Amino acid sequence: MEHTVRDNPERQRYELVVDDDIVSIADYHERKGAIVVPHVETDPAHRGQGMADRLMAGVLADLRASNRKIVPLCPFADTYIRERPEEQDLLA
Repeated sequence: MEHTVRDNPERQRYELVVDDDIVSIADYHERKGAIVVPHVETDPAHRGQGMADRLMAGVLADLRASNRKIVPLCPFADTYIRERPEEQDLLA
């Protein structure tokens, strides 16, 4: 399955795109060199397939590449990061 994670700053969200369809999103707003993520959602037709995990992996990779941090207010985003010790340095 071909997928892409892209930042959509105009809509203040990251998007997981599969076959030209947005299947998962992570809303955010910026705060002092970090992004605050209050909400992560996957289209109901794609739930249970690891789409939100793929999205979060892409979000964290982008943050690492741009030397930014994350404040994961969304319970899913928070759990995703806390279960991965190698990603916890990205927590603001």
